[in-house]
Amino acid sequence: MSDIIDVKPDGAARDLGPDIRLTHIMYILHGLAPFTAWLLAIGAIIIGYVKRDDVRGTFLDTHFSWLARTFWWGLLWAIICGIITVILVLTLIGIVLAWIPFVTLFIWYLYRVIKGWLKLNDNQPIG
Repeated sequence: MSDIIDVKPDGAARDLGPDIRLTHIMYILHGLAPFTAWLLAIGAIIIGYVKRDDVRGTFLDTHFSWLARTFWWGLLWAIICGIITVILVLTLIGIVLAWIPFVTLFIWYLYRVIKGWLKLNDNQPIG
């Protein structure tokens, strides 16, 4: 992968290569997160918040925001799915359907990660 150079408003050039690699790592962590009870996503979110200022003003900033929104909305939906699952299980007939909310969340989360990662591979902003 060739490195991308970003020109700052003051005319100084900056190599985005390391930041692009870090963003790829964050996408990997988010992509594996559903298989690890979202523990890897927590690590990716921490990395994203720590390194956010380094990518401010570049197209990578949109990817950091995208991943953060994916995580926080996913967390909200996981809580909602848990409540729905409890309600479904308590109705007894819903025991058969209790897995549907979590599968839907799983698919939605991976869709967002894949969509963002494809845009990153094309060096395009997401949003």
